[in-house]
Amino acid sequence: MSFTVEQLKETSFQILVNNGCEEKESEILSQILVWCDQIGRHNQGVWRLKLLTRRFREGLIKSPCSPVFEDSTPSLSILDGDKGSGHYIGNIAMQRAIELARDNGVGIIGVKNSNFFGAGSYYINQACQTGMIGLAMSNSFPKVAAYGGVRSVLGTNPFAFGAPRKNGNHLLLDMATSSSAGSSITKSSELGIQLDEGIAIDLEGNPITDPDKVQSGSLLPFGGAKGFGLSLMVEILSGVLTGAGFSHGVKSMYKNFEESGDNGHFFVAINIKKIISLNDYYDRIEELIDLVKSSSEGYGNKNVILPGETRWEKYKSSLSNGISLDQKTIDMLNELSV
Repeated sequence: MSFTVEQLKETSFQILVNNGCEEKESEILSQILVWCDQIGRHNQGVWRLKLLTRRFREGLIKSPCSPVFEDSTPSLSILDGDKGSGHYIGNIAMQRAIELARDNGVGIIGVKNSNFFGAGSYYINQACQTGMIGLAMSNSFPKVAAYGGVRSVLGTNPFAFGAPRKNGNHLLLDMATSSSAGSSITKSSELGIQLDEGIAIDLEGNPITDPDKVQSGSLLPFGGAKGFGLSLMVEILSGVLTGAGFSHGVKSMYKNFEESGDNGHFFVAINIKKIISLNDYYDRIEELIDLVKSSSEGYGNKNVILPGETRWEKYKSSLSNGISLDQKTIDMLNELSV
């Protein structure tokens, strides 16, 4: 079943408002969730509403919230999210990073006292839309073992990087630093899909392929020591540096219904025009993209796909053909809309 973008936004908005989310915050949150569905990131889309609305109802995500910036320098600030929605707080934080970068070349916002913020690609796209480079990252509750370890000590700790293109199909790299995003494991469980080996291990260090058993074990960092190193970077910038929770100080949004998440985030906007003219930048990045794409030329059906390329194809398709959702998600929306 397909929905128009506006239909899905309105449905999500009403569900959020009816479950204790203030109207302005509901508008931003529904916009972000639907954008994720538009680009095909359904595990970060309206599918999240069942869990989010429960946390709103139980006061674990505060709404309305009163986020406060603690200015440090002209290009750097810490944002206290007041236990609000990570989506709403993330939107405010990146907008502020962009404002700081306009005058100072770079804007950096660290966030504490927040909650789950969804897909980092939304926030880096905010920067790209203004002709800036964006970075976004967030820590999360532990479900990933350290490289060489077994017990969970780090979150899936997503990292996102965005670089603008003149045609609007911005480069969007958005990845968990674990072998799989936690939401992908949850979705696999819901749909009855088995996991490949190398994604998760049990407490004896043996592979787990049943997604229902991952919670009793740990996910692995992607690429071994490389993913582990990147995950530590995200944890330090998002958690240690900002004053947010880190490692076991971040609470599970799936299991902990007594406390707010205390997630930390880290956002960076880089004003290209303070370094190079935007036209020169666009010429140079397209030259780079042509070189990258040439890697597959002359090799039959080989094709280089840029980060974000398939997302923009889905985005444009959703504008023309609507957003298709699986039946379980539709049932959930109907249940929450009663």
